[in-house]
Amino acid sequence: MVILSVDYGRVRTGVAVCDRNEIIASPVEVIKETDMSVLAEKISYIAKEKKAEMIVLGLPRNMDGTEGESAENVRIFSEILKEKTGLEVALHDERGTTVTAHRYLNMTDTRGKKRKAVVDSVAAVIILEDYMNFRRNHI
Repeated sequence: MVILSVDYGRVRTGVAVCDRNEIIASPVEVIKETDMSVLAEKISYIAKEKKAEMIVLGLPRNMDGTEGESAENVRIFSEILKEKTGLEVALHDERGTTVTAHRYLNMTDTRGKKRKAVVDSVAAVIILEDYMNFRRNHI
């Protein structure tokens, strides 16, 4: 199944996609958009272009498992995204993905503006890889 992954952010949102066999997750782009409805439209276009069959959206939780304002914003955005795309939107715990993305970028010595431009799409890849592993082990 082709799955689109979204790492939602108030300013920058990372997008990634996997192949039909759910083996390889690849970054697609980082979208700079603050309006949820416009962002959902842009993601809807990408989903159609990539022939996505579902979307996984990173759900930011605190390290103790509680949810704050960011998680509430993601839940609101997930409803808008479902409406705009007509696709199933699964929420998936994204704790630690941005930290892991920064570690990967440290390993590749990606710095400055380039780092800022790709960190969110790398986080979307990590969310998607984690979700694909979850599907392999639980579905």
